[in-house]
Amino acid sequence: MSGLEPAGKRSLVLMRRSLKEIELFSFAAVLFDLDGVLTATARVHSACWKRMFDEFLREHSERTGAPFVPFDRGADYLRYVDGKPRLEGVRSFLASRRIELPIGAPDDSPTSFTLYGLGNRKNALFRELLAQEGADVFEASVTLAQRLRQAGRKLAVVSSSRNCLAILETAGIRELFDYILDGNEAQRLGLAGKPAPDTFLAAAAMLGAAPRDAVVVEDALAGVEAGRAGDFGLVIGVARHGDAQALLDHGADVAVDDLAEFL
Repeated sequence: MSGLEPAGKRSLVLMRRSLKEIELFSFAAVLFDLDGVLTATARVHSACWKRMFDEFLREHSERTGAPFVPFDRGADYLRYVDGKPRLEGVRSFLASRRIELPIGAPDDSPTSFTLYGLGNRKNALFRELLAQEGADVFEASVTLAQRLRQAGRKLAVVSSSRNCLAILETAGIRELFDYILDGNEAQRLGLAGKPAPDTFLAAAAMLGAAPRDAVVVEDALAGVEAGRAGDFGLVIGVARHGDAQALLDHGADVAVDDLAEFL
């Protein structure tokens, strides 16, 4: 994208310009995050994280005598969990409370007091809610993806979720995307999760696009950090949580409340 200011000024300049000056359709590829960008499952995720962590924190309090301080679906979710691989989310939040648990193994029971066990407990809750409630989509995001695809652009979903395919299929939008790089694929490829740029870089390569010719669309702080670290041509922050300035501070070029701004 020509005419961008140096990285340190880019966010403020793009925020002051008309969004029409951002030639989104001039890029070869667009890489979408899933939860909070395409689908409205972030609410379900945060509810499951809270239920899992609150259950664990009560159990931890009973075992150790430490005071019970519940998980905050706002601050704790956005700071420690949102956008990160499940295991890293567990590890990051527990570290914030100075709680140490063994890592365990991927097939640990959801009742195990290990990092994997807590992650599996959260995942079981999420799958239960997904089956009950389905997956809602953000209509403007889907419409934008459809128009980009009609214009011949390559599209990918890059998500740390291991339930990504199930969510896309439940929402009926799997066929919109040329490539899916989810938590399972990232593990198979040995890629570091967000905020490292590895998954976005791998997805762009799979689509045959150089990072500077690709767009990252994210709603998580870890996600926009990953887009900036990968030196992508444009990093769009979707401020679903009223956190536009935080998204800019963490690496977004522009922050919008909804992708309808680009239609």
